Amino acid sequence: MFNQISTSKDNKEIVTLLTRKLNLGTENIIARIAYSYSLSQNKVLDLNQIKDSQGKSYSKSVLFGDFFDIYIGLICVKYNLYKTDKDLPRYIKMHIDDGLELLNEEINNQSNLDGFDFLSEKIQKNLVNF
Repeated sequence: MFNQISTSKDNKEIVTLLTRKLNLGTENIIARIAYSYSLSQNKVLDLNQIKDSQGKSYSKSVLFGDFFDIYIGLICVKYNLYKTDKDLPRYIKMHIDDGLELLNEEINNQSNLDGFDFLSEKIQKNLVNF
């Protein structure tokens, strides 16, 4: 298994900016949202495209809290992996980085954004498409 996950160097600043702009809690909350948001996209990430790990580091307990098994289950289902697969931490890292970049792109295009409204809109949109 793994003990720590680190974002890319570029995403270290992005997670801090998103945390301030969305005002939804600490950086690990934004990382969880980014991870989930990336997984919700209809794409599969390529392990050969993994970025550096010189950014913000999270322990697995800080990153996923009491819901570790659920977050791991999401990635296992998406990639048809077992929870002890050696590539699991790499996929998690890639989806956090991907989600941070996606969120940053969306949020930079919106001014006067409230984090709660942003999340509510995303949830409502996905429920309608479900």
